[in-house]
Amino acid sequence: MKVLVAMSGGVDSSVAAALLLEQGHEVVGVTMRLWGGDSDTGCCSVSDVDDARRVAQQLGIDHLVFNFTEDFHRNVVEPYINDHAIGITPNPCIECNRHLKFDRLHERGIVLGFDAVATGHHARVVQEDGVWKLVRGHDMAKDQSYVVHMMDQHQLSRTLFPVGEMTKTVVREHATRLGMRTANKPDSQDVCFITSAKDDAGRSGRVSFIGRRIPLNPAVVVDESGNELGSVESVELVTLGQRRGVAGGGGTKRFVVDIDVPGRKVVVGPESMLMVDHEIVENVIWSNEPYVGPARVQCSAHGEPRLAVLSLDDAGRVVATWSEPQRRISPGQSAVFYDADDRYVLGGGLVTRSVQMSTQ
Repeated sequence: MKVLVAMSGGVDSSVAAALLLEQGHEVVGVTMRLWGGDSDTGCCSVSDVDDARRVAQQLGIDHLVFNFTEDFHRNVVEPYINDHAIGITPNPCIECNRHLKFDRLHERGIVLGFDAVATGHHARVVQEDGVWKLVRGHDMAKDQSYVVHMMDQHQLSRTLFPVGEMTKTVVREHATRLGMRTANKPDSQDVCFITSAKDDAGRSGRVSFIGRRIPLNPAVVVDESGNELGSVESVELVTLGQRRGVAGGGGTKRFVVDIDVPGRKVVVGPESMLMVDHEIVENVIWSNEPYVGPARVQCSAHGEPRLAVLSLDDAGRVVATWSEPQRRISPGQSAVFYDADDRYVLGGGLVTRSVQMSTQ
């Protein structure tokens, strides 16, 4: 097969390219130029692009660079800013996968005559009874099926995850045997378009990045009875369930249970106020057909999958009814549905709102 490999400059994508070569495929590496601003972290830094180019050179494969900066800004950066402005907690890495890696890159690969696109994600694609399934990676500690959940049958049929059958330790050992410069390179942990350095005012990279693009407004902090407890500097940066940086004191554990951005008010209360019976999920993309019934639902990249029953409401949204009450998920985060045995992805979408725990 003729395979286009997305090379981020990390060890996983480096080994993915090497494995495909070893399997006899015609391989071309590509690095997506996504962010034109300052960045010293993640897959958007200059050093990462250089690492990808050098690994491709070592493997003897062509290395392309696709300029997707406009797409990235429109589909990832702008929504990231706009979501914060209305009190939503976005996940830019998932949106990058949705719009860039498994949309624009796939489209470009088809135009250029490639049979498949490969990445270094720790996940697997299998075909069972004529249906393509996205299966968790062999290394459960590094499984990334959650962040690539948005693929449909067509995309799954044209996607390869060469390191999905390997543990991270084996990946690094393979890279070491090949003498790759990325063998011991740390995994990226941060939002790639936000610098890790503080600005001249001492603000963190995230606060500085957002604060240069939208007004950040102070807000009053009140308890569930409306009693004023203090304030926060930026209501737009407060997250549901947050404890740190919000008023407490007196040994009482208080969590953010509601955020009113227009009213510039943050409500805190006991953890019990975060517990819900249901989550409502919109903009769902199913791996195959819509599903109702028992499932496992994961709501963060490394979160524990929880048992729930999926149903559809009259608006076509998914209602995930928990087997036992769970903490509310911040609007804007992804809920990914797995089969009841927690093996493969059924689909996933964005959490919009929760249904409070029944008092009956």
